[in-house]
Amino acid sequence: MVPGRLRGAPRPSWEPHHALLLVPIALIALVTVVDILAPPAVHLGPFLVAAPAITASFAGPRTTAFVGVLAVLAQAVVAMARTTLIDLNHSFQLITLILISGFATFFAHLRERHEKEVTQLRSVAEAAQQVVLRPLPQRIGPLRIASVYLAAESEAQIGGDLYAAARIAGGTRFVIGDARGKGLAAIGDAALLLGAFRGAAHRQADLAALVAHLEGAASSDLDDPGASADGAEGPGESFITAAVLDVPDEAPDLHLINCGHPSPLLLRDGLVVPLDVRRPLPPLGLTEFVECDLSVETFAFEPGDIVLLYTDGVIEARDRAGTFYPLQERVATWSAGGPDALLGRLCGDLLRHAGGHLGDDAAMVAIERMPI
Repeated sequence: MVPGRLRGAPRPSWEPHHALLLVPIALIALVTVVDILAPPAVHLGPFLVAAPAITASFAGPRTTAFVGVLAVLAQAVVAMARTTLIDLNHSFQLITLILISGFATFFAHLRERHEKEVTQLRSVAEAAQQVVLRPLPQRIGPLRIASVYLAAESEAQIGGDLYAAARIAGGTRFVIGDARGKGLAAIGDAALLLGAFRGAAHRQADLAALVAHLEGAASSDLDDPGASADGAEGPGESFITAAVLDVPDEAPDLHLINCGHPSPLLLRDGLVVPLDVRRPLPPLGLTEFVECDLSVETFAFEPGDIVLLYTDGVIEARDRAGTFYPLQERVATWSAGGPDALLGRLCGDLLRHAGGHLGDDAAMVAIERMPI
């Protein structure tokens, strides 16, 4: 498993760093000294309100309140050094500073509570991620496997992209797909297809029968009036692109049915060959509107070959000039080192091409056949 943005990503820490805390403290000291030495007509006390305001941007309420108290004490020292505490000008400055410090502490409390809620939501999303999109094993039979999921939104953990593998008698089955849309609706459609695949992959001996089962499961849910109760999408507007593969253990080939999904790529000796089927099917959830022949197509898959499965978030990633990511061109020389090395290079290059931010989620699975 290659760690993507949604797995193992470091969480930003909101604890105040000592270097940052020195900024408001230094500001308080500087304003205090300059205000004491300034001419009587110059008053720099109002600048002290910046100290608790700055602290609230990175620290918690306790630290903010502490800096606010320091600012108030500094203002009191200035007042006694220049006139008295009951001087009208300094009295108003003290009252204003106390009020603003209180507001800053309150907003720091709200920010800290919001960050805790976001952290909890992330934890729930990660737990859901592990249930819905389970990590693929690194080795199944004669196959070495690596997988990665890159979320388009930094706060998101799961989306409509999906992949799964199932061990069957004499081989391994794979599915990769992309549910139309975003948000909870796409996540629900992806979970539906994954559940149908995991439940039927072991029971359906024929790949065409498995795809027919997946189509039935997708159509029955996507056309359910209750599925679009929120008004987001109507019947016929939801669908799932998918590629379903059988990889036998003994025979040096693979069997593929493509339902409107980007063609897998076969990497062999520095060459990249798209596995384009002659008769691609419509996406799952749409085939009830057309008559389709669920014909299985076979491609050579020899020891040392790598098959790359991916979703359209990879090939639709754009750079600043609007140029799509040239996937076939980039991966031609990356097969050395196996699936993990391939996806590691691909993820880094993809994010650099897109300026660090993808416009859509991207899922990738690399499968290498090892010599028996």
